[in-house]
Amino acid sequence: MKGISRLRALLLFGGLVSVSLPFSTDAGAQGVRGQNPDVRRILPQTEKEKMNAWTVGLAGGLLEGAPLRLAAEMARVVDDGPNLHVLPIVTRGATENLNSLLYLRGVDTAIINSDALEEYKVQVPDILRRTNYLLNLFPSELHIFVRPEIEKLQDLAGKKVNFNTQGTAAAYSGPLIFSRLGIDAEKTFIPHQVALEQMRKGEMSAVVFITSKPVDAFVKGRWEPGFKFLAVPYDSKFEDYYLPAVLEAAEYPALIKQGERVPTIAVPTALVAFNWPKNTNRYQRVARFVDTLFSRIDRLQAPGFDPKWKSINLAAAVPGLDRFAAAQEWLDREARAPRASR
Repeated sequence: MKGISRLRALLLFGGLVSVSLPFSTDAGAQGVRGQNPDVRRILPQTEKEKMNAWTVGLAGGLLEGAPLRLAAEMARVVDDGPNLHVLPIVTRGATENLNSLLYLRGVDTAIINSDALEEYKVQVPDILRRTNYLLNLFPSELHIFVRPEIEKLQDLAGKKVNFNTQGTAAAYSGPLIFSRLGIDAEKTFIPHQVALEQMRKGEMSAVVFITSKPVDAFVKGRWEPGFKFLAVPYDSKFEDYYLPAVLEAAEYPALIKQGERVPTIAVPTALVAFNWPKNTNRYQRVARFVDTLFSRIDRLQAPGFDPKWKSINLAAAVPGLDRFAAAQEWLDREARAPRASR
């Protein structure tokens, strides 16, 4: 019974934990071999094959993060019984999901920050060829929030700047962006709530948020005159992975004057897949996932799902990556389809 309970736990909760079992007909047997020789007869061989043939592992991120929430919503909408089953997987964060996609058995797709590719250029020189994107999910805008005495980016050199806790987008992308800006700050990685209180006391010069706007801490928080966002102009040093963005008065009326805009950059959060050869089952299952997801995107844009889905454009590109072939083929078919049939 112990082996049976373990198998049932994997089947029921596989989408809520990080697992490294491959999706194959022997996966269940491998997990309990030596404990119960009859466990492989729980399901007929053909049923196990069906279950694994159209299961897609999706590395989502931290339990409390937006990427995992989007992964869970995708899994809910595309579920088609034995024809398609998506398993959202809890990981150490979206910045590490690329590692899961490359090396963790059973992971076919992942939600990543586009600049995570930078870390792999040395250890995996062909990373751009091995990874394709399915969908540009949403941009995470860079917010550099500073105390009154800080007037420009260069003023942060040597100053205490918080990048949130390890595993978050700010903790990974923030230092990388500061390096490109040529700013050598004293970096801390503590919860932003703590860092914001330190800012009020003058113990912290700035906090760096990288998340979708608007951020509650800046909308609902009360700040003394002089606290502000710093401008980060978009130029050639950001063209490989980032997009231009702005913070506006309508989003942060207490911090940005009416009619003013603060230029910044955004880190695309993308749904990506391993670039499987077309003649493999792994490619076919991702292709089926793409077809179903794209065809049902309107369901995700309905009430009850994350508001980010409403702004998603299926045709939007992701800097630095090629589109997965099946995704491009779906877009091409949609473009050729007669308007009346849509």
